[in-house]
Amino acid sequence: AMVISSAGEITKPKQPCFCVQTSATQENMTKGSVNTITFGSELFDLNGDFASNTFTAPVTGKYMLTARVTLAQMDHDANFYAGFSIVTSNRDHSMVLSIQDIMEAQPELYPFEMAVVADLDASDTAYVTYIESGPGASQTDVYNADNATDRKYHVFSGCLLA
Repeated sequence: AMVISSAGEITKPKQPCFCVQTSATQENMTKGSVNTITFGSELFDLNGDFASNTFTAPVTGKYMLTARVTLAQMDHDANFYAGFSIVTSNRDHSMVLSIQDIMEAQPELYPFEMAVVADLDASDTAYVTYIESGPGASQTDVYNADNATDRKYHVFSGCLLA
């Protein structure tokens, strides 16, 4: 259950901890709708708690959750707001970007990054979403890179803290 090295380091092989990346491109995400970001490539999942784009907490505790998604082709001329969230069973942890207020032109790429300490009960879930509002086109993409090194731009990870 627990391994203590001669130097005093403690490892717990079944400690809830995961890190996933994208494995496919999501093109033309639907404007005005919540779009779940798809993560199909596990880098690691120590306790087997991540499946179908969702982390499920195996025990009640405080979890550090992080997400990074780089978006492409955001419609600057029509979009009003873009929202990026780590959604948990208890609450949404969100950041909102006023696209027209801070961008003078359509960005080629725009990164969203977030880190939260979330209070999760056993069986609570967490996943990542994106939504845009405004009259423009449904054209925002999450590109999947051709190799594992470039997929670092789209990562969702988490671990049990306490």
